[in-house]
Amino acid sequence: MKRIRPDELEARLESNSRDDLFLLDIRPEPAFRADSIERSYNIPVYDDLRRGDDAELRDRLDEIPPENDVVVVCKMGVVAKRATSVLEEEGYDAATLAGGMSGWTGYRTGSLGYRLRSVVWSLRESMQAVS
Repeated sequence: MKRIRPDELEARLESNSRDDLFLLDIRPEPAFRADSIERSYNIPVYDDLRRGDDAELRDRLDEIPPENDVVVVCKMGVVAKRATSVLEEEGYDAATLAGGMSGWTGYRTGSLGYRLRSVVWSLRESMQAVS
């Protein structure tokens, strides 16, 4: 399963290739309205997926353009992995935003927590490249 780090997402959003990117925010609507990444689309299936029910997401796949790369956003990136798996099963090119909105916010504010997570992500990537 693919994931995208907040810095990679920002670079993609700032590039000319952003037109082929679909940001799917699965958090509940109030959370989405309170804070979201610009150009995100909300399909509030977070609670369903957390309970293991992917039916609502599957019912709403027609709202997600199949020709676009999809980045799935949730609170911390955990539940988004479930949505990403469903999308991959359905033939979408999908990735999870690493750290979710928490990671995105931490990246944008330069928080210590985000910087520490970045080190961990870099170490994991280095170890995967070696093996």
